[in-house]
Amino acid sequence: MGTSFGLIIGSGWDRFAEADAGTRVDTSCGAPSAKVHRVRFGEHTVLTLPRHGDAHTIPPHAINYSANILALKMLGADAIVGLNTVGVITDDVAPGAIAVPDQVIDYTWGRGHTLFQETHRAFEHVDFTEPFTASLREQLLAAANTAGVSCHDGGVYAATQGPRLETAAEIRRLAGDGADFVGMTAMPEAVIAREAGLEYACIALVVNHAAGRGDVPIHDAVAAHTESARRATMATLEALFGAS
Repeated sequence: MGTSFGLIIGSGWDRFAEADAGTRVDTSCGAPSAKVHRVRFGEHTVLTLPRHGDAHTIPPHAINYSANILALKMLGADAIVGLNTVGVITDDVAPGAIAVPDQVIDYTWGRGHTLFQETHRAFEHVDFTEPFTASLREQLLAAANTAGVSCHDGGVYAATQGPRLETAAEIRRLAGDGADFVGMTAMPEAVIAREAGLEYACIALVVNHAAGRGDVPIHDAVAAHTESARRATMATLEALFGAS
């Protein structure tokens, strides 16, 4: 396996069935959301970390994104795949599908958004023109194709503050800004991975229409479509790690 992968797990996931007891990691940025687990995908082992904690008690704005990224790097990951549950704004993707976004707009605030928090050491202006690693995106898309999964290529991920969902007016604004999906956790996760020198891309699990874009109440849509998106994601991951 040429690449050592870390997998950051989002909302709607239980701990993977074949996970080990986990490894507690202390980083220079504090403690990550939970222990890091090693999960078997066929003959390969992948590092996994639930970004909201084992009991899903850490809201998006309170996650220590820096510690999560550094913990995976310290245990050997050089590429990270984030699993991010999203609402869909565009008409091009239906709930229950998955997507691999290629751009992001960051609407979050007040989060620890960089590894360069200290003022006594040199910092770097990382190039964030392409926020998701192109080669890793291509691997995810190829894996979805191998698995026979319909996966939307590209799109703009709007990262909002949470933990509340958005208003219909806010979604209209995001649509006007060019956003295709809305979620709460791709930022600052993506930029911190870039600062740490790691590859990063995300699989967006589309589980509902964003506020004001669908006829079904949001939580009803999430209940109806999460399992379909999860199955598509697992098939894609199995194909990815089997080919890596």
